[in-house]
Amino acid sequence: MRRTFVPLLSVEQVARLSERAKEVVEYRKSGLSLNHVMGCPLDCAYCIRHVYGAWDMRQPRALMTDAEAVELLVNHRYFQPDVTPLQIFNRATDPFLPKVKDHLFAVLEDLDERGLRNHVLVITRYRVDAEDCVRLNALGNLRVTLLFTYSGIDDQRIEPFPKEVAEKSLRLAAQLAGRYRAVLYWRPLVPGLNDSPEHLIRAVELSRVAHATVFTGLFYRDEIAAYYRANGLPEPYGETARRKIVPETLEKRVLEAFRTGNGGPLFRKTSCAVSFVHGEPDYNGHYGIRELCDICPTQQLDRCAVAHRVPSAEELREIAARLPEGEDFQVVEVSERAAVVAGLEEQPRYFLQHSLGFQIHDVRHPHRHRRHGRADIGWPDTGSSSVESPHE
Repeated sequence: MRRTFVPLLSVEQVARLSERAKEVVEYRKSGLSLNHVMGCPLDCAYCIRHVYGAWDMRQPRALMTDAEAVELLVNHRYFQPDVTPLQIFNRATDPFLPKVKDHLFAVLEDLDERGLRNHVLVITRYRVDAEDCVRLNALGNLRVTLLFTYSGIDDQRIEPFPKEVAEKSLRLAAQLAGRYRAVLYWRPLVPGLNDSPEHLIRAVELSRVAHATVFTGLFYRDEIAAYYRANGLPEPYGETARRKIVPETLEKRVLEAFRTGNGGPLFRKTSCAVSFVHGEPDYNGHYGIRELCDICPTQQLDRCAVAHRVPSAEELREIAARLPEGEDFQVVEVSERAAVVAGLEEQPRYFLQHSLGFQIHDVRHPHRHRRHGRADIGWPDTGSSSVESPHE
């Protein structure tokens, strides 16, 4: 029986979805992402659903059953047991919406019963209750991290759902955490919108509750900018970017607020925080990019230093050769910081990165010194990249 907790889309309805929306399993930097339930009523103006052509889906619907989705995930060509980080419902719905969380727990419990020890990232801004925490603590194998999206944005045109809900859920989940961990996902930070001294102080206070905090900026893609313009919303930037935007002055203010306010452990990258709260080295291998780690706790630096290993060009070619997409793969340069490659698209690059625990950068999209893989907007044009020495 093809039972789902939310209504199942018909074959005709699925056919009308965009090709990206129909891609139930997709590799993103923080993990292999499972999204067989789509639709969200929270209506955050900056939602990534715009990019997937799914903005108008406000009521959650399923593309397939949970059992089918899990089989698709664990048999995916990029999935590696105990290695590949996973994300559940992170691009098209909130995993703790009513009924959607039944799907979330069905997936988590299925994966856990298989004895898998993969990291699982669950991102939410909705209500998490004590019963949810009990079920999460009962998972015996998966390394689960709840990331509570909190921006502090007061403009209800941009973020209609009350920010206090995520704050309350974070406090409860952190208090009741046993096997899982609770992270403050402070995002999106946007200059002039939620970066006042009061906003920063509030986030610092919340960080002391969480096991760790990640701060990041706004994905301001063309589709999101078009929505802002069509609805008369204040446009945060004069241009769009493929990467998240965190201007240099904003980052400096965040770091200073945490330093002077005695905030909790703070990270620039999601994988760094997730690895830290589980007592492990960063699975994305950021350690080689030394200026990225200057805010990390000493014990995390020690873990990552021990695990840091620079692969050879031959090793990179050998792993890429296992992939059907690896035919045109080329190694441009390998350094202590990262491997710069060509001929491999984003998703198989992440497979390579997680296989080695080492940064893999595309030569077409250089990582500028100190920008940490973010957009160039709001940073001086130094011209340096991951290919060049950080001292040049």
